[in-house]
Amino acid sequence: MEKGYFITGTDTDVGKTWATLALIRYFRNQGKSVAGMKPVASGCFMRDGRLVNDDALQIQAAASITMGYELINPYAYAEPVSPHIAGKNKPAALDKIVCCFDKLKEQADLVLVEGAGGWLTPVNNREDMADLAKMLALPVILVVAIRLGCINHAKLTYRGIQQTYIHCAGWIAACSDPNVLNRVEIIRTLEKAMDAPLLGVLPYRETADFNFFAQQLKL
Repeated sequence: MEKGYFITGTDTDVGKTWATLALIRYFRNQGKSVAGMKPVASGCFMRDGRLVNDDALQIQAAASITMGYELINPYAYAEPVSPHIAGKNKPAALDKIVCCFDKLKEQADLVLVEGAGGWLTPVNNREDMADLAKMLALPVILVVAIRLGCINHAKLTYRGIQQTYIHCAGWIAACSDPNVLNRVEIIRTLEKAMDAPLLGVLPYRETADFNFFAQQLKL
């Protein structure tokens, strides 16, 4: 069993958080203690005098252990833009993120780390999400939103993961568009295009049902 996974996506708003929450539920159903992280988040809001992120709050609530928010989301930015822009006055430091990860790892069997945006989204002016995944030394799970254009985006992202020599544990198809044409054919095309296994298909739902989503996964 791995010590955790890094969850990346083909873009922003592709279903990474729903996939992360489904994975947390999946591993909890196996009797594992699971923690989660959203190390860098943009588009945050004020609560009790500090910036917090809705995705990070959901990850915190879903975990099987209780940990402080500052470990789950050490870098929270107000502006809904790329982290290197939103955090220009307080850039994210990867070594601090790794330190938070190590503290979570001490308390849980698995730590699931959700990246921001896509694989090459900048974290600061020098480093991107791929650099963070390498520092954490975690296998990657790729989330692909099944929609128009996703074949190109998925193949490019998968190639980028391969070029960094990080193991891709598999990919998850997130059916985020109820009107997409030829959904089955798109998924079959991606299965042939990527060597990594398909770990599950998350059907379209207006409201998330993470127990149901967890039943669609197989790692």
